[in-house]
Amino acid sequence: MSTRTVLSEFSLKNLRIGRVKLSGLARREARTGMLFITPWIIGFVLLTCLPMVASLVFCFTNFDLLHPEETRLIGFRNFVALWNDPLARQSALVSLRYALIALPIGIAQPVLMAGLLNAKNLWARRLFTTLFYMPYIVPLVSAVYIWRGVLNDRTGWINLFLERFGINPPDWLNSTQWIYPALVVVGLWGVGDMLLLTLAAMQGIATELYEAARVDGAGWLGMFRHITLPLTTPVIFYNCVLSLIGIFQYFLVPYVLNGGTGDPGNMTFFYGLHLYKEAFQYSKMGYAATMAWVLFLFVLALTVILFATGKYWVYYAAEEA
Repeated sequence: MSTRTVLSEFSLKNLRIGRVKLSGLARREARTGMLFITPWIIGFVLLTCLPMVASLVFCFTNFDLLHPEETRLIGFRNFVALWNDPLARQSALVSLRYALIALPIGIAQPVLMAGLLNAKNLWARRLFTTLFYMPYIVPLVSAVYIWRGVLNDRTGWINLFLERFGINPPDWLNSTQWIYPALVVVGLWGVGDMLLLTLAAMQGIATELYEAARVDGAGWLGMFRHITLPLTTPVIFYNCVLSLIGIFQYFLVPYVLNGGTGDPGNMTFFYGLHLYKEAFQYSKMGYAATMAWVLFLFVLALTVILFATGKYWVYYAAEEA
């Protein structure tokens, strides 16, 4: 009889006879555990659940931060206004366009960097791992200001370097052609967390698999493609989900770079920036709450699709055992 069958019969038996009777020690441990997680539960309810419920109620009101006494229920007018808002459509397209560019690069870069750091003959591996992770702990606002100087069209290090080789440097931050590459570079500078997770997954792969592949005559590219990459897909999937959620909330970098103007040519007028302006610049909190919930539902739908397709390309070794 397999372990899974034994566990299934045990679970069915517990369903018939009720909960398993806990010993005194087990009850005390359960109470202690509940005591320790109570602050988190209270914080989750007060700081996450209640604000979400309040924002959902705001979607059906005309709540204005400057005139809260005039708040009244208006039904689905905010949703109709959002549907007819050209700025909302424009900002949504900007976010989608940037996501199509930045998301694949943001997923591939940690995998490639982790593959290099996992190389057997790499010198000073810990030093390089530390250096690659360090930008992640730099506060994002400070990092954006640093990159604004690095990408400056006249005094930036990158353009000065290109000029030394006789290359006409681009205007990274003021050109509609180069602003997205500049934003991608800024984003890739802080992927240290995804890099460490991917590297840990690669280092957890059994060495016997590589040894067997070498005996069969596989090269490093074949081993990376048929062993390393498949066994790292659970972490890649995790990074993909988090990146998908984060990229549609993209706000702070373009806001700090140009003060939220959307320049150049509204190419950085992201959906999150439009939401921020409606809420805190125009004080239309009810309309902004509607924008936030529509974004939540859209990202939730994409995440569900991602989970549904994950079974076709994510390999879980434990399930195959």
